[in-house]
Amino acid sequence: MRTRAATTAMKVPEITLVFWIAKLCTTGFGESFSDYVFFNDYIGQHLAMLMGLGLLLACLAVQITTAKYIPWVYWLAVTAVSIFGTMSADFLNKDLGMPLYASTLMLVAVQIAVFAAWYATQRTLDVHSIDNRLRELFYWLTVLCTFALGTAAGDFAAVTLGLGTLASSFVFLGIILIPAAGYRWFGLNEVLAFWFAYTITRPLGASVADWLSVPAPYGDGLQWGTGPISLVLGILLAGVVALIGSRHRRTAPEGESARSHPAGTRQSSRR
Repeated sequence: MRTRAATTAMKVPEITLVFWIAKLCTTGFGESFSDYVFFNDYIGQHLAMLMGLGLLLACLAVQITTAKYIPWVYWLAVTAVSIFGTMSADFLNKDLGMPLYASTLMLVAVQIAVFAAWYATQRTLDVHSIDNRLRELFYWLTVLCTFALGTAAGDFAAVTLGLGTLASSFVFLGIILIPAAGYRWFGLNEVLAFWFAYTITRPLGASVADWLSVPAPYGDGLQWGTGPISLVLGILLAGVVALIGSRHRRTAPEGESARSHPAGTRQSSRR
């Protein structure tokens, strides 16, 4: 973990337990809300995609043009990525007719390509080094890839492999323990551990949300509806982000709000 002084100029939060809780909330909310809008007969899938893209571009524009990390701006951007990433994967499968295994493999290849381009140009994939504009763009492109890939992988496990949403949730819960244990006890590289866990939070949160929400005859869980679950998870997410914001204000150095450094003006000393 970086100290507060070292992370002030960065555009991403410190990686703590509450970070992972918030991330899981965005995955669950993004899955259920995307399904609610994308499969709404009154909206239609194409209009839903345009709405999701517009929300994503607006939130990323605000995030990228801010001079420092602002919790509600950052997490709103992650939520928008979650919604559009889910829609993107569903578009590949539902509209283009791509098999789930094919979309999963394609999105794995895309994510690897993004990682390769990021490392080739910046010589690091460390989220603690997100302190200039290009690295931030690579970061958000990677985040979008993880959400789309996670959606496809979750559906692949639940549908193609026939595990169902509840069993898939436990499978991904087991998988996410691998980078945690590897980093804690077996010396797994922290950057690899982070991105491994970050990617798996998507199908984990989405599988739980689907188990709770997807209605009959498509769901195999509690079938409480995508609308009600979106509302509940949205309230939970707002509460977690409010907690993050409160903690951030309490721990920020005095006068931090007056110091404003445009993104991209500092170069990371860490390689």
